[in-house]
Amino acid sequence: VQLQASGGGLVQPGGSLRLSCAASGFTLDSSAIGWFRQAPGKQREGVSCISRGGDNTYYRDSVKGRFTISRDIAKNTVYLQMDRIKLEDTAVYYCATGDMVRGDCSGRSPLDPHYGMGNWGKGTLVTVSS
Repeated sequence: VQLQASGGGLVQPGGSLRLSCAASGFTLDSSAIGWFRQAPGKQREGVSCISRGGDNTYYRDSVKGRFTISRDIAKNTVYLQMDRIKLEDTAVYYCATGDMVRGDCSGRSPLDPHYGMGNWGKGTLVTVSS
């Protein structure tokens, strides 16, 4: 099982980026995928997730209405479309699958980066700066 995040970069406030998470060794319809981020000096936090059926998604409050998670089964890739980006979105973004995406991405708070075991991809850095 491997995950590889990409698509990060330097973006101005108000701009957009699309992050990709390419999965290998398993198929997206077998496991929920979560996006997490870690800002400098802060703990890793959950951002968004999508269920293995693709019919359920979750967003943390601070990104609701600005970020959109989606997936392409044929490409075995999950995307995080980031619009109206803010300075506070600066972080290394990771995708992951496993215990940290709880209940197949269901419930009020399904993402816990410190819970259980799973597979993390290498992160991709998003820097928001004017």
